[in-house]
Amino acid sequence: MRFYLISDNTDTIEGMRLAGIEGEIVHTEEEMRHALERTMEIEDIGILLLTERLVALCPQLVSELKLNRQRPLIVEIPDRHGEGRNKNSIMRYIREAIGVKI
Repeated sequence: MRFYLISDNTDTIEGMRLAGIEGEIVHTEEEMRHALERTMEIEDIGILLLTERLVALCPQLVSELKLNRQRPLIVEIPDRHGEGRNKNSIMRYIREAIGVKI
């Protein structure tokens, strides 16, 4: 199983390529839908990474895929813009995951 990235910017693609993760760049909702359709058909992709902005383009489709498909695991990641996170998001994740307030 391998990772795959669908991103809206080249910085994220290049950073992930350095880690050995392939991907593609899309900018519109239509391109995003086509990329998701293609990616869902590739058998050896186990984890699909999507940037925040792309998930915001078609949230219903992404939610539907997450709920109804066993593979691949779809993970929303922040990009360098990080607009979907607030300044305490990491602390909140730790609190929710292990119940420890830092």
